[in-house]
Amino acid sequence: MKAGRGGDGCVGFRREKFIPEGGPDGGDGGKGGDVVLIGDENVGDLTQFRFNPSIKAQSGDSGRGRDQFGHAGADAEVRLPLGTVVYDAETDRVVTEITEHKQRTVLLYGGKGGLGNVHFKSSVNRVPTQSTPGEPGQVGHFKLVLKTIADVGLVGYPNAGKSSLTNALTNAHPKMAPYPFTTLHANVGIIEYPKEYERISMADIPGLIEGASENRGLGHEFLRHVERCNLLLILLDMAGTDARDPLDDYKHLLAELKNYQPELLKKPILVAANKMDEEVSAENLKRFKKKFKKVKIWQISCLTGEGLDELKVELKEQVKKEKVVSAKAGKLTT
Repeated sequence: MKAGRGGDGCVGFRREKFIPEGGPDGGDGGKGGDVVLIGDENVGDLTQFRFNPSIKAQSGDSGRGRDQFGHAGADAEVRLPLGTVVYDAETDRVVTEITEHKQRTVLLYGGKGGLGNVHFKSSVNRVPTQSTPGEPGQVGHFKLVLKTIADVGLVGYPNAGKSSLTNALTNAHPKMAPYPFTTLHANVGIIEYPKEYERISMADIPGLIEGASENRGLGHEFLRHVERCNLLLILLDMAGTDARDPLDDYKHLLAELKNYQPELLKKPILVAANKMDEEVSAENLKRFKKKFKKVKIWQISCLTGEGLDELKVELKEQVKKEKVVSAKAGKLTT
């Protein structure tokens, strides 16, 4: 990315009828445009940079005679989805984070315009021919990483039914298919509560695998999206599709979250048992409750709709509680 260069100052002298030898009147150059990052809740991803990775602001115009200053260069406004983290590509240092709608951050400043010769006149220098060139704008190479911001982060292994649950509860419609890794990007949907005039957001995090915390597969690409969620919803395939054991899945999911970032386990966590419409699910649920006696589990079926209304209400209540806790914590730290 590159900010605009400042315009050059002008060397000029007043020349009019009856004033053949007027004084200096060279104007200043205009300031170069800045590179400005703007948070936009209507932007969902960073695909715009795949085809346009180089961002340049406009340079300022040069000054002109008759004390005319050059126009400032237009800013290059870059609209980013909420949750974007900007890293310096060379040092890997976090430069800024975009977390709010309409948040404006100047990433690179444009160069100052040069001075016209009018600034150099004095009692001993009546005919100055000096001017200064415009300064170059700042240049930088950056890496943009999107960490989805949502109230609820939906976590589970491939084929647990996350896309089906997202389709059932929200206005997002991720692709569904009976094979792993149907979802390759985090999908954020809105859960509506029309009677209460309320809504919450839920992010369908792509399915994890063992070793995700060690960045196996697309581990870190997936796990980074749960960092900013208010609470986590772990979805288990209680039918044990693909010869999986839901008890092992639960333990491994917690372990992957802990290994990636231990603070994630401090977030409120809800557990939902999907595919309860299948016969084997009842026996697996019995084993789960015996093994994890303190874990409250919500029984649902994305196929039949069983338990979805109750889960939807619980998600809203938990998000409300967490926001109250976060607000109090914020007041205590300010």
